[in-house]
Amino acid sequence: MSNRTFVVGVGMTKFEKPGSREWDYPDMARESGTKALQDAGVGYDAIQQAYVGYVYGESTSGQRAVYELGITGIPVVNVNNNCSTGSTALFLARQAVRSGAVDCALALGFEKMQKGSLGTTFEDREQPMLNHVKELFPLYEWTGEPLAPYMFGAAGREHMAKYGTTPEQFAKIGWKNHKHSVNNPYAQFQDEYSLEDILAARTVYDPLTKLQCSPTSDGSGAAVIASERFVDEHNLWDRAVEIAGQSMVTDTRATFEDKSAITVVGAKMSALAARGAYDEAGMGADDVQVVELHDCFSTNELLTYEALGLAAEGEGGKLVDGGDNTYGGRWVVNPSGGLISKGHPLGATGLAQCAELTWQIRGTADARQAGTVTGALQHNIGLGGAAVVTLYKPAR
Repeated sequence: MSNRTFVVGVGMTKFEKPGSREWDYPDMARESGTKALQDAGVGYDAIQQAYVGYVYGESTSGQRAVYELGITGIPVVNVNNNCSTGSTALFLARQAVRSGAVDCALALGFEKMQKGSLGTTFEDREQPMLNHVKELFPLYEWTGEPLAPYMFGAAGREHMAKYGTTPEQFAKIGWKNHKHSVNNPYAQFQDEYSLEDILAARTVYDPLTKLQCSPTSDGSGAAVIASERFVDEHNLWDRAVEIAGQSMVTDTRATFEDKSAITVVGAKMSALAARGAYDEAGMGADDVQVVELHDCFSTNELLTYEALGLAAEGEGGKLVDGGDNTYGGRWVVNPSGGLISKGHPLGATGLAQCAELTWQIRGTADARQAGTVTGALQHNIGLGGAAVVTLYKPAR
């Protein structure tokens, strides 16, 4: 058999505001994992390895989570890679299957978060992004805002200064993603806003307003990854979606040498990962119709258009103004509502993206369906850093 790899089952919980529901991470994992197994039509005893992602939690929480699905003695690997944690778990599960080490693996991610902006957990040691922030402080003033919107807001300011991008173009991305989420029952927010609402919301770090920033969220996602042999033996071709290409990269020297906020927040990492995934898949941006990308802030969505090759350098704003990022345009970007409106439970985000694109390729995304989908692209990034890009296509 070949080393082709397939998503055969996906599941997720609704993403919710922290504290709004009486549940804990084992409950989240049980819900998303059970859905993924049922979607695949297999039991937990078919899983040979599990990769479980979370950012905020105690050691071996991954084991505690998947024990809700079964206790079979298989290897369980805990994964923490900042906001790209879920996609890193997916990357590792796919790698295990592709290598031939196993025929079926589970990738699962969850997060139980605190309300409000992200903060540090350990104050008695160096923060892993200290060097990244040090690169920005001489370039853009920091006045005490949470660091994440400061960093991505600074990148947006740089893009505006270099290419003439406008606050309205960034705001249109927030408007689009909130509009898309209206049709997603899993989204934390399902409210539509006018462009004026987006622009008039409280400024977090100019040009970012609150409605252009992803919220903290609770939730979980899961995916079952299988080999071609497993798909054949269990007759799963009716639900299988092929992972055609995938690449994960970390920072290069450019992050700390470019003197660029755009580079510090990962644009070059994303571009490098995209090239690797395109090369493996033998595909390009023109071969996909749907994209789920890491819009932690609207500025990052626009930067990522260029990193992924959807727009030329400096022309992300033109793509926005032309409507080529939504229904009726060249690509449908973040039909789920993206991180901005669907929510962003760090460990689950990448697996929720995988679920959305699996549904899109199967043609089962209901009101979010973007027509016939023969290629889909996933992008997930975590500062500090790691970027994962994945390409999907129909199994046959």
